[in-house]
Amino acid sequence: MPDHHPSLEITGGGTDRFLPALSTRHLPYKPFPIIGWNRHLETIFAAFFRTFPDVKYRRECLRTKDNGTIALDWDCGGGDHSSLPPDSPILILLPGLTGGSQDSYVKHMLVKAKSKGWRVVVFNSRGCANSPVTTPQLQTASFTEDTCHVVDHVSSMFPKASIYGVGWSLGGNILVNYLGREHHRCSLSGAVSLCNPFNLVIADENLRKGFNNIYDRALRGGLSATFSKHASLFEDVNGEYNVQAGLNPRTVREYDEAITRVSLGFKSVDEYYSNSCSCHVVQHVRIPLLCIQAANDPIAPIEATPYEDIKKNPNSMLIVTPQGGHLGWVAGDEAPFGAPWTDNMVIDFLEHLRNGASKQ
Repeated sequence: MPDHHPSLEITGGGTDRFLPALSTRHLPYKPFPIIGWNRHLETIFAAFFRTFPDVKYRRECLRTKDNGTIALDWDCGGGDHSSLPPDSPILILLPGLTGGSQDSYVKHMLVKAKSKGWRVVVFNSRGCANSPVTTPQLQTASFTEDTCHVVDHVSSMFPKASIYGVGWSLGGNILVNYLGREHHRCSLSGAVSLCNPFNLVIADENLRKGFNNIYDRALRGGLSATFSKHASLFEDVNGEYNVQAGLNPRTVREYDEAITRVSLGFKSVDEYYSNSCSCHVVQHVRIPLLCIQAANDPIAPIEATPYEDIKKNPNSMLIVTPQGGHLGWVAGDEAPFGAPWTDNMVIDFLEHLRNGASKQ
């Protein structure tokens, strides 16, 4: 029988600096029986059966320089952010592809952070979470201007507060791209990336293999559903967008070829993927960064993880769990229906930074 309780893999140039913060670092990763032993079962179970904490939001819409619209959902439940001290730490959450403030993993993280006295806001990418769309551009993996805009806006609202970011899947890729590309102007004090595909060329190839096609179909369905609400904005724009392919794509790749790469000015989908890889900029990250990956992730393959660049960067640490699937991590005290196993580790890391470690 296979060993389902092997140790975590922990590496990175910032390991000595950050590892002491993690209270669970010495414990073996123990996936929930049966569910956590198969990457596909775990991924699908978490997507459909994880609980949804009761969270209330107040939406704020920002207008960007290109006339686009970004929707920020601020937690406004009992003890909302208006009652917190002005210097309370702020956590910006970046969901995955087509994801938003409605997703269970986002809500669980929000509740955990809120319980520690954090002010929390969800950054919904363009078109996600029923946000208004005012230009022919939806969520992309490489556009960092929106992230800059959001961070600057939040910073201006709470100038005395330290700001941190957590991103999942494509949101993790967007976050790390921001940290690396915009390191000269990044005002975050720390960040966490989970299930980051890192290399979109490898992730694209992986998504079209075997059983992974089921995820490709699910993701392309979400993309086309969002696009269909705003397709009229993309019609007659120099005739470059393939609107029909965007409405009925056979794969995520076909959708990105028809719509996403055009909105960013790339000549091909391969050029878009190559230029969107956050693995290329990890070496430039200048703030504390924790990356958490699952070795058996079917959507963010472990071979795409930039091990060497993370090892060389004194600000980065990587934790790889032996199981976990994609956005699963059905393990720990709250399994199988509660918060992902990673949430406590993320909070430990952020609290460590909050208490001054990021200034060492």
